[in-house]
Amino acid sequence: MNFFNQIKLIKQVLINKPSQCVVVMGSLLALNACVVTQQKNQPTVMIKTEVEYLVDGTVFKGYMVHPQGKKNLPGVLVVHEWWGHNAYARLRADRLAELGYAAFALDMYGDGKVADHPKKANEFMTQTLNQQGAVNHRFVAALKILKDSPVTDDHKMAAIGYCFGGAIVLSMARAGVDLDGVVSFHGSLQNLAPIAADVTAKFLVLNGADDPFVTLEQKQAFKSGMDAAKLSYEFMDYPGVLHAFTDPEATAKGEKFSLPLKYDAAADQASWNKMQLFLKSVF
Repeated sequence: MNFFNQIKLIKQVLINKPSQCVVVMGSLLALNACVVTQQKNQPTVMIKTEVEYLVDGTVFKGYMVHPQGKKNLPGVLVVHEWWGHNAYARLRADRLAELGYAAFALDMYGDGKVADHPKKANEFMTQTLNQQGAVNHRFVAALKILKDSPVTDDHKMAAIGYCFGGAIVLSMARAGVDLDGVVSFHGSLQNLAPIAADVTAKFLVLNGADDPFVTLEQKQAFKSGMDAAKLSYEFMDYPGVLHAFTDPEATAKGEKFSLPLKYDAAADQASWNKMQLFLKSVF
């Protein structure tokens, strides 16, 4: 059964039994669909898809989600924190789908690896960054999956990223990858890709003003480079806010591992609202 027949089968089952979850296995895809949310007394069906894909001979495990029955949707990639492709990245993809986007939470480490300790997270991240071409290949492969989806408009593509993922989306856009816009949530500003001559994306950087991982010098260097290249960007600094401020588990992780991580509900909501306005403007 090919991919398009799988989609038709899922839709038919949902029409007959919309409260059930359906799993259909393909050669590289496992598709799950179920009613997951309700707005204004009308059920909103979300199609959730587990996607396994190959990049340079390695298996990667991503997650696609979009509203049922919609086509020509803008697509948004979600790039995870240094912890790996975890439930938090998928939660953000779900929330994007609730806003009417097709979202794909990619896997930057391979095999869906998730770290439970900062040393392991740093190991995964370092291996990825040190492997020549890995970041670009993995990002572009995931973007192609999103573009090739039958529900997306392949001319409307953006990416958001958290921490490590924030640096990734900034770098990919600066390198000239075909994106309408990128949003970095508490992302690193160190060692970003040089700015290419053909950058088309707009940039939104959402940062904790008291994040010790992002120094004043780094902020100034980032802004100077963007200004010199005449790129479109906005930089938001949230006063009194530390690193990983959008992750509800950040405070517990910070206390457990003695790291300057802290969730900030106000900054989380403000940054999410800012992202929504930004995505509407670029699409």
